[in-house]
Amino acid sequence: MTTASKITLVRVALIPFFMLFLLLAIANPALDYMRYIAVAIFVIASVSDFLDGYIARHYNQVSDFGKFLDPLADKLLVTAALIIMVEWGRMPAWAVIIIVAREFAVTGLRLVAANGGRVIAAGWSGKIKTFSTMIGLILMMLVTGVAVLDWVVTILVVLATVYSGIEYFQKNWDCLHLKA
Repeated sequence: MTTASKITLVRVALIPFFMLFLLLAIANPALDYMRYIAVAIFVIASVSDFLDGYIARHYNQVSDFGKFLDPLADKLLVTAALIIMVEWGRMPAWAVIIIVAREFAVTGLRLVAANGGRVIAAGWSGKIKTFSTMIGLILMMLVTGVAVLDWVVTILVVLATVYSGIEYFQKNWDCLHLKA
């Protein structure tokens, strides 16, 4: 197993701990310090996403296992945080549905493309979407009680999500072999 894949596995293993600490902090205001532990875990997991990708490319450690696990780890981490934001009352469910639906749609598009021998690499809009989502979620976890922040983050993340989803489909529509 490559170093990059090991880092990705650590990211997956961190997700339950992130969730546990954040949910405990939300459930019991006396345990608010656990929110900061959850944020630290989320930041470490988010940074590991960039680190494992860099190591995989720089040290030629790209593997099929890594190609499978890395995007799955990212989606699990972000989806866990988004669902907790809904439970916390900080983000509306409709926004999370849009974000998760885009992830399913782009993953499906990638699977169809791969079946045809084509690899759809992450575009800049997808990277911006991921970065803005992670930064927005970190801000929401750190700054509580500011409804304007919650709405600004929600709107920016949804807009970045929709834009990147549209861009992926526009650039790769031919993978679907649909006749107009």
